[in-house]
Amino acid sequence: MGIIIGIDIGGTTTKIVGYSDGRILSPILVKATDPVASVYGAFGRFLNDNGLNLAAVDKIMVTGVGSTFLNERLLGVPTAKVDEFLAIGMGGLFLSGLEKAIVVSMGTGTAFVMAEHDRATHLGGTGIGGGTLLGLSNRMLNIRNFADIIRMAEGGSLDHVDLTIGDISRNGVTNLSHDTTASNFGKISDLATKADVALGIINLVFQAIGMLAVFATRMEHVRDVVLTGNLTNVPQAKDVFHKLSDLFNVNFIIPENAEFATAVGAAAICANNGQAEEIG
Repeated sequence: MGIIIGIDIGGTTTKIVGYSDGRILSPILVKATDPVASVYGAFGRFLNDNGLNLAAVDKIMVTGVGSTFLNERLLGVPTAKVDEFLAIGMGGLFLSGLEKAIVVSMGTGTAFVMAEHDRATHLGGTGIGGGTLLGLSNRMLNIRNFADIIRMAEGGSLDHVDLTIGDISRNGVTNLSHDTTASNFGKISDLATKADVALGIINLVFQAIGMLAVFATRMEHVRDVVLTGNLTNVPQAKDVFHKLSDLFNVNFIIPENAEFATAVGAAAICANNGQAEEIG
């Protein structure tokens, strides 16, 4: 069998992976504002980087908001559209090796999907995500670049930003530790540095996403949460989710190639003869 290509076409980025014999090949991310231009660019780059021609590709599976703009086969190769939430779920399960989990796709906003075997159910979402992080950083710190936000936050502390349980209770609350957040930005002070504020913004975004994931696990009676999407590359996220794991007995997992999970899911669905809509 030849290579299956999975492509996740977003609003500003397009992600592409190859899939062959149960393995992921050469994940690539391309930035472009035009979804059609980005998908052709990503596909061409994938072929060029891997020294492949069109004959090596059996099928192209597209998903994501930008896939609605595609009305014909890509360069004549058989092409099909996959439901984005199904692709999110299947990608999360494939990368984590799990058969059942809540899969969280953290992009500009955040989607929550209950995935089990070959089925996925969209539980809902939140507008809190990468767009929130960038927007707040732009307004509060005059920083507009993800890498700059992450770098600035490295030396930050939440002591002058967030109100904790220890700040408001001498004996703690139930099973919550003294450093548990009671209010994001609830203790912002004039002593807070730009690094402190940057870390506070990151903490706010990931705590909100993490708590919604915790609620989803209780609703669906599972413990495993697979985190996917571009925000998994923010190093401070791991510490936030680790603390939430300890507090609520939830297993947060960030698998390798997590940012490409939706593209991986699209390709895996084809390999497993899953549901897809043929184009052209």
